[in-house]
Amino acid sequence: MTRLAQLQTPALVLDRGVLATNLADMAEAVGRTGVHLRPHLKTAKSVDVARLAVAGQFGGIAVSTLAEAEHFAAAGFRDILYAVGIVPAKLDRVAALVRSGINLMVVTDDPDTASAIVARAGAVPRVLIELDCGEGRAGIAPDSDQLLAVASKLGAACAGVMTHSGHSYACADFAAMAALAEVERQAAVLAADRLRAIGTDVSVVSVGSTPTSRHAAHLEGVTETRPGVYMFQDLQQIQLAGLGIERIAVTVLAAVTGRRPADRAVLIDAGGIALSKDRSTATMPVDYRFGLMLDHLGQPRYGDAIVQRANQEHGLVSVPAHTPFEELTVGTLVRVATNHVCMTAAAYDRYHVVDGDDVVVATWPRVNGW
Repeated sequence: MTRLAQLQTPALVLDRGVLATNLADMAEAVGRTGVHLRPHLKTAKSVDVARLAVAGQFGGIAVSTLAEAEHFAAAGFRDILYAVGIVPAKLDRVAALVRSGINLMVVTDDPDTASAIVARAGAVPRVLIELDCGEGRAGIAPDSDQLLAVASKLGAACAGVMTHSGHSYACADFAAMAALAEVERQAAVLAADRLRAIGTDVSVVSVGSTPTSRHAAHLEGVTETRPGVYMFQDLQQIQLAGLGIERIAVTVLAAVTGRRPADRAVLIDAGGIALSKDRSTATMPVDYRFGLMLDHLGQPRYGDAIVQRANQEHGLVSVPAHTPFEELTVGTLVRVATNHVCMTAAAYDRYHVVDGDDVVVATWPRVNGW
C-alpha cells in the first residue's frame, strides 16, 4: 500500500470520490436538456477518467490535440471530435485515424483548409464548421457569407457546426451564464438552419462550456454539449459555480522546504512550473494568487493560506493568524488547489489517485504533447 508520504513532490493528486460527484452533477444537468454529453478531455487527458466520464452517455469525447485523439483511439474510443482548427500539415495523422475506423470529426472555418480536407480521397473525416458566438477567438459569425463558402467546399464532408462560449468564465452570476448559453445556442442553431437551407445534411450541432452546459435553460436545436473542466473543478470554477473547496478533485502535493516565522510564511517545492502561473482568479470575488494551500488530506486546515508568489520551483505561502503555523515544519506535506487545473495538470504525466484519505489506490497515466 502506497501513501502520499511515499511520493516524490510535487505530484498530482486526484480524489476519485470528488471526481465521481462532479461527473454525476454534470450528467444530471445535461440530462435535463435532452442532448448528448460529449466530455471534453483536454483537462483530464486520461483514459481512466474518460471511461468514467462517458459511462451512461453516448460514448463520444472531445479532445484538444491529435496526440489525445490517437491515445484515446488506441484505448477503444471510436467517436472523437478534435475540437481545434485543423491545419493541412496534420491531415496525414487525421487520415490514419479515419482509415483505422475512428469516427473522427475535425473543425475548420477556412475555405482553403476545407478544400484540402476533402482532397483526401478515401480518408475524409467528418467536419464541423467552427462558429464564433461572441468570444472573439476562433470561428466565423453564424450569419456570415463565409459559413456558406466553407460549407460549399466541404460538400458531403460537412457534418454540422460547433461553437464554444469560453467567455462564460467572465459571467458574474448564474443568470448571466444562462443568458450566454442562450446566445451560444442561438448562434449554433442559426448556422445549422442556414446550412440546411442550402441542402447540407447537418447531423451535429455542438456547443458547450462548463458554465453554459450547467446553466442552459434549454438546448433546443442542439445535439450535444462539450464541457471539460467540470470533472476536476478549480479555484476559478468553484467560484463560478458557487461550490466549495471540497469539490476540487485535483490538487498538487508539495512539501514545505523553508520557514519564515516572522512573516508567518513558508516555502513549498511547488512553484510556477508545478502550479502554473495562470491568474484566472484575479478578477474573481476571491483572488487566490497562485493557489490555496491545504493540508495533506486536502482540507483547509490553514485557512486562506494563499500562494502569494510562484517562482520556477518555489511557492511562497502566507499563513493566516490563528492557524497552526508551528506544525508546518520542513518536510511537512501539503496540497495546493490551483486557479486553472487544465494548465496545472499539463506539467504532469500521471495522477496519484486517492479516495478521501492519503492512501494511493491507483496511478492513472496522462497523455501530453500534441
